[in-house]
Amino acid sequence: MGQQELIYSFVARGTTILTEYTEFKGNFTTVASQCLQKLPSSSNKFTYNCDGHTFNYHVENGFTYCVVAVESTGRQLPIAFLERVKEDFNKRYGGGKATTAGQNSLDKEFGPKLKGHMQYCVDHPDEVNRLAKVQSQVSEVKGVMIENIEKVLDRGEKIELLVDKTEDLRSQAQDFKAKGTTLKRQMWFENMKIKLIVFGILILILLVIWVSVCHGFKC
Repeated sequence: MGQQELIYSFVARGTTILTEYTEFKGNFTTVASQCLQKLPSSSNKFTYNCDGHTFNYHVENGFTYCVVAVESTGRQLPIAFLERVKEDFNKRYGGGKATTAGQNSLDKEFGPKLKGHMQYCVDHPDEVNRLAKVQSQVSEVKGVMIENIEKVLDRGEKIELLVDKTEDLRSQAQDFKAKGTTLKRQMWFENMKIKLIVFGILILILLVIWVSVCHGFKC
């Protein structure tokens, strides 16, 4: 199952993205990165909306945790997701190599973790929301102001997000491969059928020659 509600996520130190994950293609990664450049450095939570999506940021101790979500997902799930990512990231890298890691250098290690957290939150929204209530994150979410992303990026024109599922491309490739395999199998059967027919005709010709020469089956 793809993460339809949660589109894209990254963890950054300052303005350097250390790790990111998405199953989609589009300009949302550029927009999220541009917003990162504009974020205040103070620890806080920020949410920006754009073209039916929300860009959610959690800034803490010099690190920024971001997730782009479909607006209909609401605000609580993305914020709860960022809390999970922050805890996991700090547990793995707190005071360690994340302080000196380069651009996307943690993709291989932490990219799959971002995917796993996305999948868990999408598959268990009720559990994630209940946990958020216990941790008093609901009141925090209500306190997060939503701003229009064009205003933040100082753009006069409306931004249109492009979000294409790369999984669809993989699915098309798999369908093509499956059709190719089916066609190959059908051709093999047709080829075998022709060989059997030719073999049968040769046997029949040999029988006719045998009967003609031997005047029957007694030769």
